[in-house]
Amino acid sequence: MSPTSETAHGGRRLVIVESPAKAKTIKGYLGPGYVVEASVGHIRDLPNGAAEVPEKYTGEVRRLGVDVEHDFQPIYVVNADKKAQVKKLKDLLKDSDELYLATDEDREGEAIAWHLLEVLKPKVPVKRMVFHEITKDAIQGAVANPRELNQRMVDAQETRRILDRLYGYEVSPVLWKKVMPRLSAGRVQSVATRLVVERERERIAFRSAEYWDLTGTFGTGRPGDSSDPSQLVARLTTVDGKRVAQGRDFDSLGQLKSQNTLHLDEANARALAAALENTDFSVRSVESKPYRRSPYAPFRTTTLQQEASRKLGFGAKATMQVAQKLYENGFITYMRTDSTTLSDTAVTAARAQVTQLYGGDYLPDKPRTYAGKVKNAQEAHEAIRPSGDRFRTPAETGLTGDQFRLYELIWKRTVASQMKDATGNSVTVKIGGRTADGREAEFSASGKTITFHGFLKAYVEGADDPNAELDDRERRLPQVSEGDALSVEEISVDGHATKPPARYTEASLVKELEEREIGRPSTYASIIGTILDRGYVFKKGTALVPSFLSFAVVNLLEKHFGRLVDYDFTARMEDDLDRIARGEAQAVPWLRRFYFGEGEPSGGAADAGNGDGDHLGGLKELVTDLGAIDAREVSSFPVGNDIVLRVGRYGPYIERGERDSEGHQRADVPDDLAPDELTVEYAEELLAKPSGDFALGTDPGTGREIIAKDGRYGPYVTEVLPEGTPKTGKNAVKPRTASLFKSMSLDTVTLEDALKLMSLPRVVGKDAEGVEITAQNGRYGPYLKKGTDSRSLETEEQLFNITLDEALEIYSKPKQRGRAAAKPPLKELGEDPVSAKPVVVKDGRFGPYVTDGETNATLRSGDSVEEITPERGFELLAEKRAKGPAKKTAKKVAKKAPAKKTTAKKTAAKKTAAKKTTTAAKKTTTKAAAAKKTTASKATADD
Repeated sequence: MSPTSETAHGGRRLVIVESPAKAKTIKGYLGPGYVVEASVGHIRDLPNGAAEVPEKYTGEVRRLGVDVEHDFQPIYVVNADKKAQVKKLKDLLKDSDELYLATDEDREGEAIAWHLLEVLKPKVPVKRMVFHEITKDAIQGAVANPRELNQRMVDAQETRRILDRLYGYEVSPVLWKKVMPRLSAGRVQSVATRLVVERERERIAFRSAEYWDLTGTFGTGRPGDSSDPSQLVARLTTVDGKRVAQGRDFDSLGQLKSQNTLHLDEANARALAAALENTDFSVRSVESKPYRRSPYAPFRTTTLQQEASRKLGFGAKATMQVAQKLYENGFITYMRTDSTTLSDTAVTAARAQVTQLYGGDYLPDKPRTYAGKVKNAQEAHEAIRPSGDRFRTPAETGLTGDQFRLYELIWKRTVASQMKDATGNSVTVKIGGRTADGREAEFSASGKTITFHGFLKAYVEGADDPNAELDDRERRLPQVSEGDALSVEEISVDGHATKPPARYTEASLVKELEEREIGRPSTYASIIGTILDRGYVFKKGTALVPSFLSFAVVNLLEKHFGRLVDYDFTARMEDDLDRIARGEAQAVPWLRRFYFGEGEPSGGAADAGNGDGDHLGGLKELVTDLGAIDAREVSSFPVGNDIVLRVGRYGPYIERGERDSEGHQRADVPDDLAPDELTVEYAEELLAKPSGDFALGTDPGTGREIIAKDGRYGPYVTEVLPEGTPKTGKNAVKPRTASLFKSMSLDTVTLEDALKLMSLPRVVGKDAEGVEITAQNGRYGPYLKKGTDSRSLETEEQLFNITLDEALEIYSKPKQRGRAAAKPPLKELGEDPVSAKPVVVKDGRFGPYVTDGETNATLRSGDSVEEITPERGFELLAEKRAKGPAKKTAKKVAKKAPAKKTTAKKTAAKKTAAKKTTTAAKKTTTKAAAAKKTTASKATADD
């Protein structure tokens, strides 16, 4: 019997899910008799501030939201913006015979279900309904096979939440006091920031090494074709048996790791090439090996984020936003999973599509299985795959844009995971000859041929290194045998320099965190989002660059809270939390050891002390004694030549010498400067630039001194008012001030320029009616003003030289309504892979932005017009599309308000038409509730 039939005879059931979009989809599969409503994420959480804490709590409990003295009891409060939704759920529950909690099947989803139970206090039977895909069969199967709430999963999630609250609320105030106000620390975000900072330190310490090598082009003497090329390109590998040094042979200081390699400089490389010009070469050896490549495992959360970054240009956050929509609309299985396992149903569906699309030759005899790679992976989840017992091809879905591209990626990967291996041959050919001066030189070339593409027909994994060769690339070598003579056609000499380690991208940082077993894969997107939003990290292209602020924060944490940002310690904390989830450890004793340092002196979290290892106290003791932390020291970094970079409350700056001493120099450092770009030479340039106030002279008209300054919004000129001039109150006097034109600079502006600028607005003249026309410089550029009618000018210089006739001619033309003529693009980035439209960078009202004509995305603080790459432009557009249109909640809610008024009026009419009015009131209330539900669905972002 179907759930719908059962319900028709058994009363009404309330099903609660997290998001309105999911509720809508599930409702379609359950039909009448079921009410499906969203909790809209968490309905209850720890308080955001003391104001949300009930009055009965005081002291530390009020500050932390956790009662650390009484078994770490959390103080949960219903979020202010969820109170209306909670009331709605309670009202729906009153009319229900059963409650089904259908939140996500992970720790967080289990915790949301528990919070719903705690708040709603149902008096009807309660069942936990779980599913990992939103299809009709899965939903009806979940209703028919409910389970009990898993209290161990709830305990693990609540312990994790309390731990993160204690960490953040105790460590963050230390950063406020010692570095800068309004900073934040977090159990995983601080460690992620440290990884990015450490990579930048490696780049700063890196010293490049130069090396040269030779590449030979050899001919077989045959015409050649696609299966047997006539030429072979090989690289010099040894000279007299000594291996020629390549980039991997140098350390980070530019020194050779081993003296058993030959380091060629330019002179030696060119001399060697000349000595090889007339050499007779022959094939020394041909080594052939079978090549076999097995399919990649189906996607889990982190591998999906990595591939979407490499292939689609999506950030981790954008990937998860698009995947969430695909899941909620029934296209893919649950997208937060550590598992690479496919259900029997999915394996059958994938194998059916292999046969249908590629033929039986590509189908292995037995289904493929994949072992989990993630330690303590959450059970009960599948890999991320197309939903259903028959996979829809991308063309069958009707999806478009980013959702289509991500679905296609998931579909291809899933189908490929059930295909045969790719097979072929790899060949290495070594070519030797004797130089004119008697040295033995050997060149080597490698090739690969694929005889059966297998799964590569469906899917090829991307690579983090843009220069890496992908699995499906063939390199065919000529068919040669040992002893064959080869003619040298060209010997080229190439110079190279070793490169510093590449900065992390979102994809490679996710990979690093997972490999170190830090945090949970499902949280990585939000962690990266947090460190970007906090200003600890910014982007240059797709690279994650740490700010100078993050250097100060990490410096403090390493010196005084070393264990809290220690990679192994953080991974062990994750193990402890997983032990709690499995019922192998208790939450309260573990939290007590972590926070108070009680219990075993070397047990797990109890070691959370300073980096020097002499402090084995708990977190509370660490954040109480701050006397040893020198705020100036943790925010100071030597640059060289007695120049020190400091991170101040208003941003980074460099200085030389002590403040207020003779010869003291100071200069601000651009916020978007990558730390490894702050060289001694650049620091000297910054210090040499004019700074502070520049006295330009005295205004002959007023006798006041005129100075030029570099302000928050750019350079400007102003006058110095006499001492005693009131600056506030009714009689306050404001100094004349004017911004410099774009063509001016602080070190070239003159007194004459300043006086002209401060003379604005300039009266151009009067029109025929005697209305005055003035030329003014405004927030959005130069313009003319006549009464309330303003017209834009093309250049700033027109402010001083436009004539009355020219102004009247501008006003004689109809005013252009709407937007002004489009400015030419600042840069072209190529065709967007989603919209297939040209992407350009434009200058907008609020700064430069990228656009494909449909979607606009503002450049971030770390992006510049000059350096932005096409990939970064596509990524910004993808993130903007993933967010969807801005939600206008206030207006929609306001329009629904009259419904209450109508109800009230009809209620007032009870005396004259009681029965009729009661019916009408019920109808009106129902409409109002429906309207409110629609508004809430539209106004609330999906979880």
